[in-house]
Amino acid sequence: LREEMDIIAPGDLRNCLVAMAEKESVLEQLFQYRFGGNGELSGHSLGNLFLAALIKEFGSVQFALEAASKVLNIRGKVMPSTPEKIKLRALMADGKIVEGETEIAEYPARIKKITTIPENPIAVGAALEAIRKADIITLGPGSLYTSVLPNLAVGEIMQAIKESKAPCIYICNVMTQSGETEGYTVSDHVQALYEHIGKNIIDCVLINNALPSEENIEKYAISNSKPVEIDEEKLIEKGIQFVACDLIGKSKGAVHDMDILADKIISIGNLLNSNIKPELLTEYLRRKD
Repeated sequence: LREEMDIIAPGDLRNCLVAMAEKESVLEQLFQYRFGGNGELSGHSLGNLFLAALIKEFGSVQFALEAASKVLNIRGKVMPSTPEKIKLRALMADGKIVEGETEIAEYPARIKKITTIPENPIAVGAALEAIRKADIITLGPGSLYTSVLPNLAVGEIMQAIKESKAPCIYICNVMTQSGETEGYTVSDHVQALYEHIGKNIIDCVLINNALPSEENIEKYAISNSKPVEIDEEKLIEKGIQFVACDLIGKSKGAVHDMDILADKIISIGNLLNSNIKPELLTEYLRRKD
């Protein structure tokens, strides 16, 4: 869709819109609907097609997102990190260079490094301003190599996060992802971030320590996806401040419960913004949970 219509990739923008939309609405469900069958629309998301049409109609990604936000009655704002039509490039563990999100995910080797084409794309000014005004900055949840890290490949975005006084929290995924993080522990996720953005960006890692139901574990196992293992000793060795708690709630699903996650982000952010002594922060965060 991106290549055919010469637009930026709409998938992550659609997911953000849906996450912030009025819940249980018909529109929210339709935005995530994917066409089946073998026709030209097969596999396409209705939300992606809708965003693509708005981008073409308004000639601007930001105007398109504003229109979609009104339709979905979202809380907050969604904006891209860059207006450029970037393509992902990955250096794989076997030395092969692979281009394109789908091709990267399907390649039978671990990802070593993610970059973009063009390198260091320009940032959206509104995104930079939002980071500068933020009380808390979160990275994730989402695909580590094809959703989280590409945003951080935008140099101005990364610089704005570095210069911000707001605490930065990395939210580790509940499950590993086939083609990207198979077999990854929490510390493996963090190490990948360190190798791409350095060690002085993330102030705290938020981890789910509750197991999804057996039914959900079996469902995800079909695609080689498993609960992310918490290797606490390695996290401590790396000096990583983290909070591990139940982030999936009573549903025992394989994704975060949005209300629990939001409450936890706010409480940790408030604590990190306080004047607590740095040497007591990790101990207090763990005791608190």
